[in-house]
Amino acid sequence: MAPIAASRQQFDEIPAVVGIFSAFGLVFSVSLFAWICCQRKSSKSNKTPPYKFVHVLKGVDIYPENLNSKKKFGADDKNEVKNKSATPKNSLHLDLEKRDLNGNFPKTAPKIQSSPDLENLSPKHFAERKKDSVSPDSLKSITSLSSEDKQDKLGTLFFSLEYNFEKKAFVVNIKEARGLPAMDEQSMTSDPYIKMTILPEKKHKVKTRVLRKTLDPAFDETFTFYGILYSQIQDLTLHFMILSFDRFSRDDVIGEVLIPLAGIELSEGRLLMDREIIKRNVRKSSGRGELLISLCYQSTTNTLTVVVLKARHLPKSDVSGLSDPYVKVNLYHAKKRISKKKTHVKKCTPNAVFNELFVFDIPCEGLDDISIEFLVLDSDRGSRNEVIGRLTLGSSAEGTGGEHWKEICEYPRRQIAKWHMLCDG
Repeated sequence: MAPIAASRQQFDEIPAVVGIFSAFGLVFSVSLFAWICCQRKSSKSNKTPPYKFVHVLKGVDIYPENLNSKKKFGADDKNEVKNKSATPKNSLHLDLEKRDLNGNFPKTAPKIQSSPDLENLSPKHFAERKKDSVSPDSLKSITSLSSEDKQDKLGTLFFSLEYNFEKKAFVVNIKEARGLPAMDEQSMTSDPYIKMTILPEKKHKVKTRVLRKTLDPAFDETFTFYGILYSQIQDLTLHFMILSFDRFSRDDVIGEVLIPLAGIELSEGRLLMDREIIKRNVRKSSGRGELLISLCYQSTTNTLTVVVLKARHLPKSDVSGLSDPYVKVNLYHAKKRISKKKTHVKKCTPNAVFNELFVFDIPCEGLDDISIEFLVLDSDRGSRNEVIGRLTLGSSAEGTGGEHWKEICEYPRRQIAKWHMLCDG
């Protein structure tokens, strides 16, 4: 039994010995690996790395060529090719071996040296350098000028004219418009379309389709006007009105183009033309007609009674030569519309009689912040109703509109009627 017990004791001691030796071996291998890594790291730090990069230091490009040579910087590739003979004297050199551990160059005091090349430079060279260097102030001025030019330019209209002798018809093709301004500030685009009228009679009036969200619309639409003799073309004028469609309010007017046809020869065939779009000339015109309005201010009930009585000398806006006018009345408080009314449509007449009364409640005491807008429109089922003329009455209105408003404020509870000239809508 004694030999068996001794052998068992020897077998129990073997795992402990193996564990001790394995632990010593693990510690030794870890320390050896750490020592090798430290040696490699130290050897790498002593060697100069192969620089293959492009670095920008305060706007100056550095292009290292090799490990032991010095590389010039601050010159462009084009200047290096052209001025290889002049660069060794004036070029600034950088020693790559004098860098610290972080790769930065030590700060040294700049040495000022007089060079004969600098003395030989003429004032012309300095003027050329001044042209190349642009200050921030000059950039601001340049950008402001360019923005003003962009605001003044409203684009270009391209179209063609032709006369068909067989059909005795005048043909106008509206091709496209380029460089229109953005009328929608949110989307920075426009929904342009064009209205064209043949002056002076305004019998022929057409318009293109609306093109969505574009500043360079390509319409390519042809309009043929029959019954116009070739001898009459010299007395006509084409009026193009460029507008931007607005679903929620009145369409925005971008500009207009007027083309007098006097002196334009169409006997040889189609004539291609282009014209710059100019701002619309909004001015008072006797050709818009007149409107008779009666007003009465009731200070006790704080109401304003408006009577649309008559309109006369309205311009011809339909193909038949007569318009179908009606009047929209808008009440504004502090430039905000608070109420609106409209009259019935009067068919085919330039001298309409309405005799319709509207009563408006005034939300404040007095009429200082109140104004009324009258829009005379031509009813058209086929398209949007066109504004014939406009009239504004209020304390800030000019001419007869301001005088009429002053009278009803000075004489409340009195009905005062006046004729007013309509201005362009």
